[in-house]
Amino acid sequence: MFKLIVRNFPVLLLGLFFLSCNQPAKEPMNMVVKGGIHEVNLSEIAIGEKSIAIVGATIIDGNGGQPVLNGVVLIKGNTIENVGAAGAITIPKDAEIIDGKGLSVLPGFIDAHFHYDEMKNLPSIFLQHGVTSLRDPGEWIDSYNPERVSGKKNPRLFLCGPHLDMFPPAYPEDAYVVRDSIEAVNAVLQNIKDGASAIKVYFRLPPNMIRFICNTAHSKGIPVMAHLEITEAMEAIEAGLDGVEHITSFGLSLQTKRAGEKYRQLVLSDNNARKQGRYDAWKSIDVNGKMSDSLCNFLVHKGTFVSPTLGAFEYQPGKDSTDTVKLTGFNNMKAITGKMKKAGVRIVVGSHSNIPYAEFGWAFQREMELLVESGLSPAEVIVAATMENARYFRIADRLGSIEKGKIADLILIKGNPLENISYARNISRVMLNGRWVNGQ
Repeated sequence: MFKLIVRNFPVLLLGLFFLSCNQPAKEPMNMVVKGGIHEVNLSEIAIGEKSIAIVGATIIDGNGGQPVLNGVVLIKGNTIENVGAAGAITIPKDAEIIDGKGLSVLPGFIDAHFHYDEMKNLPSIFLQHGVTSLRDPGEWIDSYNPERVSGKKNPRLFLCGPHLDMFPPAYPEDAYVVRDSIEAVNAVLQNIKDGASAIKVYFRLPPNMIRFICNTAHSKGIPVMAHLEITEAMEAIEAGLDGVEHITSFGLSLQTKRAGEKYRQLVLSDNNARKQGRYDAWKSIDVNGKMSDSLCNFLVHKGTFVSPTLGAFEYQPGKDSTDTVKLTGFNNMKAITGKMKKAGVRIVVGSHSNIPYAEFGWAFQREMELLVESGLSPAEVIVAATMENARYFRIADRLGSIEKGKIADLILIKGNPLENISYARNISRVMLNGRWVNGQ
């Protein structure tokens, strides 16, 4: 017996080595996120001090309920004190009256997929356009410091820190490269320590690595989402993902194994190959086939959030020429998005910040329009842009809807976006934390 152990000692050592590599790293005792998920700039957002009554507006509450015509929203400090129809709400004598006739009042928009990329003043511009909360899924948290000290008002910043990727990273400046489960676990813990309210994994990470990341983040109450593309989505979701960014992340789930593997190897050899390759793949996807049915059913069963970011892939025909591959591929992306929503998938709105067919600062509204073009109703899109995103962020206890006791992040819009989603561009006033933005 002793000889057998000695003879196999090198093998036993090797086994112990691999076992140790698959154990999560020890973590500091103070790493648990306390008091729920919070924005990194919470202490920098001024708190309202007035009593304000918005009267006569159409209330669209963000929960998908029937709009309240000629409604009243009472705000005291930074809190919604009461909501209801005119005549049913007693307005305090000291309240500042805001005439909402001809306007709709909505919860502030929540952007699930915002990229700062050092575009000066962009967070502030988004706030002026109605986005009161945003999540950047892949950038060093200190990159936002210039905006935070600029003196300009910013939305609530729910940041993730650099996304986690393997070598060679697709976007080196925004990535933290992890080479094994220990590095991955430590990266998650460091991002959380730095203030991350979510963790994002990038498409080179395999499902087993994603599992370690999810287990670690979830133990701290932090959600995990991913840009997948060359990691099969259902395998990654089974590993623990809460959400998936980009409709193109489902490409492998909607192709044959052979076609998918061809695409995987193409992207593994050249990151940039996906820019055209994704359209080549999506042009042949069967929107009404068994694979798409299976995917939708799976996503509903798992309760997975999906941020399609259609604006990032939008293609419009040119006046003189049309790329039929891109046009067909993009139309299939929209069709799959609409099918997912019809099946009951939890669709949310993410702008991607700077997209081909939107004016600077208006990407969020363009994404809302594209979701309507995909088959969602304006009411469904508004819920996706407010309360459903609040659930995705895990902040629905305080934001995302117009309800008594919630924080007063509100927007006033000229017209009724339930009739035409493009009215979401008609921003009249924005309230953040009970205060009007820029003295509106």
